[in-house]
Amino acid sequence: MPVHKTAARTRTWPIGGMVSAGCARTLEKVIAAVPGVTAVSANYANASLQVSFDPTSLSTGAVAAAIRKCGFDCEAVGQDAEPTPEVGRKQPHSAHAEAHDAHAGMHHGNDLHAAARDMRRRFLVALAFAIPVFLWSPMGMTEPPPVPFGLRENVWLFLLATGAVLYPGWPFFAAAVRSLRRGVLDMAVLVLLSVGTGYGFSIASTFLFDGPNFFEASAVLLTFVLLGHWLEMRARAGASDAMKALLKLSPPRAVVRRSGQEIEMATAEVLIGDLVVVRPGAKVPVDGVVTEGSSQVDESMLTGESMPVRKDPGALVVAGSINKSGAFTYSATKIGSDTALAQIIKLVQDAQNSKAPAQLLADRASQWLVLAAIVIGLGTFAVWFWWLGQPLLFALTLTITVFVIACPDALGLATPMAIMIGTGLGARHGILFKHAESIEKSARLDVVIFDKTGTLTVGAPEVVEMAIAADWTQERLLAVAAAVEAHSEHPLAQAILKRAGPISERAVAFTNIDGQGAMGMVDEVQVLLGNRLLMVEHGIDLRVLEVDAQRLTGAGRTVIFTAVGGQLVGLIAIADAIRETSRAAIDELHRRSIKVAMITGDNRPTAERVARDLGIDIVLADVLPGGKADEVKKLQAQGLKVGMVGDGINDAPALTQADVGFAIGAGTDVAIDSADIVLMRSDPHDVVRAITVARATLRKMHQNLAWAVGYNVFAFPLAAGVLYPFTLSPEVAALSMSGSSVIVALNALLLRRVRLAPRSAAATSSSSSLNAAGSPLAPDRSTHE
Repeated sequence: MPVHKTAARTRTWPIGGMVSAGCARTLEKVIAAVPGVTAVSANYANASLQVSFDPTSLSTGAVAAAIRKCGFDCEAVGQDAEPTPEVGRKQPHSAHAEAHDAHAGMHHGNDLHAAARDMRRRFLVALAFAIPVFLWSPMGMTEPPPVPFGLRENVWLFLLATGAVLYPGWPFFAAAVRSLRRGVLDMAVLVLLSVGTGYGFSIASTFLFDGPNFFEASAVLLTFVLLGHWLEMRARAGASDAMKALLKLSPPRAVVRRSGQEIEMATAEVLIGDLVVVRPGAKVPVDGVVTEGSSQVDESMLTGESMPVRKDPGALVVAGSINKSGAFTYSATKIGSDTALAQIIKLVQDAQNSKAPAQLLADRASQWLVLAAIVIGLGTFAVWFWWLGQPLLFALTLTITVFVIACPDALGLATPMAIMIGTGLGARHGILFKHAESIEKSARLDVVIFDKTGTLTVGAPEVVEMAIAADWTQERLLAVAAAVEAHSEHPLAQAILKRAGPISERAVAFTNIDGQGAMGMVDEVQVLLGNRLLMVEHGIDLRVLEVDAQRLTGAGRTVIFTAVGGQLVGLIAIADAIRETSRAAIDELHRRSIKVAMITGDNRPTAERVARDLGIDIVLADVLPGGKADEVKKLQAQGLKVGMVGDGINDAPALTQADVGFAIGAGTDVAIDSADIVLMRSDPHDVVRAITVARATLRKMHQNLAWAVGYNVFAFPLAAGVLYPFTLSPEVAALSMSGSSVIVALNALLLRRVRLAPRSAAATSSSSSLNAAGSPLAPDRSTHE
């Protein structure tokens, strides 16, 4: 009996209680050790955890329990039990559970907006206590008010400081303990060391021995930390708005027609095969095919295209699109996690939860930075107090300042914030980055290879001309060709069938010949249909129509040679038109110093003619489907970073081999495994837009990392008193540390202002005029392209 391997299940949890990038590392460390977990990625920027696990040995409830045991809050996502489908209905495995995951995670979990409100509340409490602490402290008013209740001044300061420190700072202290227990050094540890050192020393000097106190420093320090963290969380919450906007597209309710009656129900209860009724102004709840009625539907959420699309019976509709005019009914074909919208959400979530190579380096650097802060802080105390003989208060102040100013939150936020904004920006324009690494790589491309048919051209070839031998007619030639091509799904075959009309007979003994054409028996006579190579291999004499073949090939047509009973009887010329945006896209890539290559199965003269028309740099012609990946390897062997643009299915090996694979024109089928970037529209110009987003995102990542590193390089010696007598107070250090994180977050938010250039009008018009002039491009003769 065969053994079936269970596929890993992936879930995303919203996490509450994360106060620093170190919390993400702590959580990863704990969950990765849970038996059954195969992969884990925690993201501090969007406060989430993505876990891949073996469902046969681990449940979602067990993962959630492990998260809570670690000290974090999380929502229970999905159910491990199978839903019970109705008889005769097909229900995808855990579709509703996965659909619930996304919505529960983003709408009902501990989202960043709620966390920001909690942080604001803690900041206001700390501020309310810190002001009187400062007023009664030696640094405050020259004549402070009388101490109430007859208390000693330092005891009164202790009570006020306790109110300013314990409740407001509790999330940091709890996070620090969690991190230390798991061997992780992070910002929370430094907050605990700085605030805890000053507060603890002050308690001792109040109740155990006479000495200076740091109550005002601890209270004001924590207040500034909370202020910076609140502002940072507001920025992070804004960065997650793109994902929230996607999730809000799916309506919670649907109207379904069952047993002749219209019933309103939860979208999660819709089953495959249900007839869904959509009225004007309503959102489409699940994917399906229109059965009755017609309307204009806004699909901009899916494709980025603002113009509504007409939907008649037989047309596809997708969840989240908006019905603009008439009412229609459609049959549900995809529900839950199988809908295009759910796949888009999953791709964006996966990209935001993935880590760019720069982030992995930053995570390691953060660990070392905290360790360096502790070592330098202790060394600062030893040098100033024991070696230079400065007062205890002065040495301890500098030590606390070092602890505070080195908090590595800016370093931890530098790349995830940019990734969040960049992936959200791309999603709004129908550009889906599948992981963070694809952003970095696509920003560094040297050459982009376009598959010709269906990418640079519209992929809908038509018969434009025929040449026939003596004693043959066009009608008879088309009838014979159609009899053979009736067995093929190739675009060229469909063009012949469309021109031929109704088929009177079908060939028998049909054989497809990869990269050459096809053959079959019609009226017990062999018919060959394909390119020149097929004719040569079967010994067909081409001289009778050689002049016509040369003329048609030179005009950029694909020539289908037709031989009956060993004799050449005719030529069928097929042409494909250039996409409207192809020339504009190539011009824009050249402006970005990126070379453009075209790969095709066409002969070289035809391919070079196309290349001249479009301004393509590198022509890869006569390439069979299986050889496309080899052509990519050859360019990579020259040290070039190569992007490959194809349909995501037939070009899978080449897309996988390329440094970055672009799947273009994915439409409603967005789960394309071989591509790194999914472009929802059949528009080559979206390749330019994707690279624009990637370069802008990478630029923000570099800016943020440079700021975070530069800040610490400058701040360490300043905090340690190297420039004495110019030093920093712990309060100023807290303000600068918090400001550093806020600057990183706000700089990432500037990505929202990136404007993706529209198609060049000049290039568009030149492309259009090219087609109007009668130079359509030739599609490849390959059943696999």
